[in-house]
Amino acid sequence: MSAAPFAVLKTAGLCFAYPQRTLFTNWDCAIPTGITLLQGNESTGKTTLLRLLAGEQHAQSGRLHCGGVWLDEEPKLYREQVFRTDPRAEDSESITPMQFLARLAPRYPRLDMALGKEMVDGLSLTGHMDKPLYMLSTGSRRKVWLLAAFAAGATVTLLDEPFAALDAMSIAFVHELLQETAAHPNRAWVVADYTAPQGVPLAHTIALTDLP
Repeated sequence: MSAAPFAVLKTAGLCFAYPQRTLFTNWDCAIPTGITLLQGNESTGKTTLLRLLAGEQHAQSGRLHCGGVWLDEEPKLYREQVFRTDPRAEDSESITPMQFLARLAPRYPRLDMALGKEMVDGLSLTGHMDKPLYMLSTGSRRKVWLLAAFAAGATVTLLDEPFAALDAMSIAFVHELLQETAAHPNRAWVVADYTAPQGVPLAHTIALTDLP
């Protein structure tokens, strides 16, 4: 893996293992501003790593640092700076997309509801924003998740296979958004996928096959 200067999020000595498999052993990583590709085949641990970085999954040992705070010392402040949400979360099924955004607002102080509304057309969500999430297709629910990710304003945004189940128009729109955010001077995006997003400049690449 190449060096990653200007780190926004850092791991120090991260160790994590399932009973049947070790994923990370004393793993140090520095995620810079811009777009980082988290690349790996099926079952290599992409989603697990995103959950670890978000502070949702607990490592056996090691520390995470973002925006001047350590997760173990100030978990609330750390999580306010790192965005990840699961479009499959069942506890959100009965609310509308706008209610979903409003629910996230207390956790992410910089969440921009106006920006979320501006993105509705680009993600082909017009006509769906007043429907409960359980009435939406898998693709539409994933669009709501992406809308929230871009509107949240988090220092670090974690995207798990962001193009899965999207129509061609929405894929193109997300590519444009990533191209624009790639040059942001203070924010980092980690895109977990099998291949790099087309036309998006990468600041760093993490290949899980390189990990112990």
